[in-house]
Amino acid sequence: MLESYFIRPQTIDQIKASWIGGVIERYVDWLAQQGYSSRTVYRRVPVLRRFGEFAKANGAVELEDLPDHVEAFVNSEVRSREKATATDRLRLERAQNARNSAVQMLRLVIPSYHGQSRGDDVVQDPFEHSVPGFFAYLRCERGLSEQSIKFYTASLRPFEAYLDRIRLVSVSDLSPTILSSFVAESSRRLSKLSLKGLCCNLRVFLRYVHREGRTPRDLSRAVGAPVAYRLANIPRSVTWDEVHRVLESVDRRTAAGKRDFAILLLLVTYGLRSREVAALTLDDIDWRQDRLRVPERKAGPSTAYPLSAIVGEAIVDYLQNGRPKTEDRRLFLSVVVPYRPMTFSSVSMRASYYLHKAGVAAPRLGSHTLRHTCVQRLVDADFPLKVIGDYVGHRSAASTEVYTKVAVEALRMVALGDGEDVL
Repeated sequence: MLESYFIRPQTIDQIKASWIGGVIERYVDWLAQQGYSSRTVYRRVPVLRRFGEFAKANGAVELEDLPDHVEAFVNSEVRSREKATATDRLRLERAQNARNSAVQMLRLVIPSYHGQSRGDDVVQDPFEHSVPGFFAYLRCERGLSEQSIKFYTASLRPFEAYLDRIRLVSVSDLSPTILSSFVAESSRRLSKLSLKGLCCNLRVFLRYVHREGRTPRDLSRAVGAPVAYRLANIPRSVTWDEVHRVLESVDRRTAAGKRDFAILLLLVTYGLRSREVAALTLDDIDWRQDRLRVPERKAGPSTAYPLSAIVGEAIVDYLQNGRPKTEDRRLFLSVVVPYRPMTFSSVSMRASYYLHKAGVAAPRLGSHTLRHTCVQRLVDADFPLKVIGDYVGHRSAASTEVYTKVAVEALRMVALGDGEDVL
């Protein structure tokens, strides 16, 4: 298999001469079977040769010794090419390439090895070492769901990074000034509603820290959340002409383009959330009845939609000409190996990418922009708010009420004095 990638006989001889040459050959065979690109093989084989030499020079004599040298090798790779990796981003890329190559090969040849590499699901909780037990407290004492706990993680991770940046070592050194500075800095990147959620989560964390005796006083009262009035904001929809521009910006000749075109149509046609799109499986499409089932919605267990012709054609094009050949039942997968199901964040990022590419001007462009656009189109077509709420899966009528602010024709009638007829 090496001959399929490397032309020069000297290169092949050097790989085979390595004391882990047989292992590298086996790994290259596996990469080919999994559909990895030639570029990946060219990039990883030299790294693995250096890994074998590094481990041997540091006392490794058999394969089972290799896992003990992975992290030291990664650090060595970054240090040995310091000038070529002058930025943090390049250092991170070089470290990831070295670690991923070594870990993936070792997982293949040592069944008991389970080292962590990029893409693994195990991620350390914020403040796991300095304030252990907080997330167990949220699960066990407060009984929060995993989805709610993710919001705490999203709030506390930037807070932990902020404390590292200002070199505050212990949470016992927290003060109202530090907390106010963090909230003020966060306000520059968050909406008022998101900032309110961050402050609420931070207050819960500070009360727990004080309860555990890690701060001399309860600092939760030092965190003041902004006032966010219900129905204060206007939904960030875009025009239908802009939607056409977004769809036209997709290069449907590629596998990624076929997938993304189907995703965009689902978002704007049915007003789906990014989580709902990411959770779709092949079993959720009933081709005989032309039905699309959306499971696990906020408003209930599932919703069934008629499968529109244009959406169905886009999905068929993706399934036949773009989706990887895999046994995974998720509908939308990554386009590069290893093929993994798309996450809600990747769905939202693809929507954001095409909205920016089409030159759409609106705040916080993402998948919810297209969801709002779907609702706006239903409002303009004079559908009752109850029907609209059921269609897009709103959990309560209050979620749909905000769209009364953009019911232009109804508001025009009120302004002309026909308000009683509207009501």
